[in-house]
Amino acid sequence: MKKIILSLIIVTALFTSCTKEQDPFLIGNQNIGMLTDSTKVADLEMIFPNDSIVKLSNTEAYMKEYSDIQIYDKAGNTLLVLSPVTTTDPKATISTVKVIDSRYKTEKGITTKSTFGDIEKQYKISSIQNTIKNVVVFVNEINAFFTIDKKELPASLQFDSNAKIEAIQIPETAKIKYFMIGWD
Repeated sequence: MKKIILSLIIVTALFTSCTKEQDPFLIGNQNIGMLTDSTKVADLEMIFPNDSIVKLSNTEAYMKEYSDIQIYDKAGNTLLVLSPVTTTDPKATISTVKVIDSRYKTEKGITTKSTFGDIEKQYKISSIQNTIKNVVVFVNEINAFFTIDKKELPASLQFDSNAKIEAIQIPETAKIKYFMIGWD
């Protein structure tokens, strides 16, 4: 009898010690910490209980087709900017997440403090888009796109929004301005 009780205690201890806690700053394919591609706007208070969630009032939200939800930490620093599928429906899910805080990292260690070279070493670049002020680097593997300020590029590419920019033209040291995760 003592052996059975001792065995149960050991097994229970093993199961409870093996339970892995979710890293609130880890970015996976379908999640960012506890935030997932199926999280509803109404559930944000439970996911970010110690952070500030800033949404538009219902009146303001009705005036806009889309409105972002900003998440701030206790110190007032912006962590994430969430874009719901629809503005006024609390049952709506999040379609895109703009990652601002450098504590958030992909499974391969990419953060907002990473460089283009870091992205290129860890992921296959799917495509590159040239905009007026930025270059957007798409990585389909993790449903992400990384925005790099054109000031990080050679002068010949900074002012031409029609130029086709190739990965080889972007310096490895080019810093990420921010990045976004998109969920369909």
